[in-house]
Amino acid sequence: MTPVDDIAPSTATRSGRPRRLFRRGPWEAAAIALIIAGVVMLMQPFSLALYGYSFATVLLGTVMFIVVSKFPR
Repeated sequence: MTPVDDIAPSTATRSGRPRRLFRRGPWEAAAIALIIAGVVMLMQPFSLALYGYSFATVLLGTVMFIVVSKFPR
């Protein structure tokens, strides 16, 4: 049995390398950026529309961070 056979088909491409699309680093950075943007939207005093979407933005970033934490490094 070769090392490529040990990798599940859903986590490997035909060449046996892990998929680069589902790497944790860039997705974690995007989730953190969403959380920070939501907090900034929450604290700004200028736009009521931004304030209204702030909770949804923070919630989306948090859920995204939880899901992305399961991705491979």
